[in-house]
Amino acid sequence: MVESPVPPRPSRRRNPLVAVLRLAFRLVVGIVILLDELVRPLYRPLLDWLSALKLVQKFEHWVASLPAYAVLVLIAVPYGVVEPVKFLALLHIANGHVRTGTFLFLLAHLVSFVLIERIFTAGKSQLMTVRWMAYVIETAASVHRTVSEWLRLAELKRRARALWRWARLRLR
Repeated sequence: MVESPVPPRPSRRRNPLVAVLRLAFRLVVGIVILLDELVRPLYRPLLDWLSALKLVQKFEHWVASLPAYAVLVLIAVPYGVVEPVKFLALLHIANGHVRTGTFLFLLAHLVSFVLIERIFTAGKSQLMTVRWMAYVIETAASVHRTVSEWLRLAELKRRARALWRWARLRLR
């Protein structure tokens, strides 16, 4: 008896709303990545210094021992606290308290970056076990690579460092 070939699968129609939401997600991630790449040289030394502290290393070890959803909650809590603070800082700026608002805004961003990056780094392997979170992380990484290649960020960073070194030498 001869087996009949497997019939081809009917093509699945894609939901246009899902396609638009995916595009919007990629655009937002791209903008965040671009801003992060521009600001990273300012806060990177602080992150490096903090990651060398014993207390932070113990915290990261503890985070690494948690289940995936506990790590997700640990990331969500700082967002839930810091995002309203950022909004309040913008309100301060809009009401004429530029210095206070700017300081509060930068402080909220710094806390957000430092705390969330440490938690994410320590708990990434657990987060990758949650299917939708793995999709978000992989999509963000893909968009990061695409944005970096498109903007030639590595080349821009190299040129910016060379320009910075040249300017420092000239100012001395």
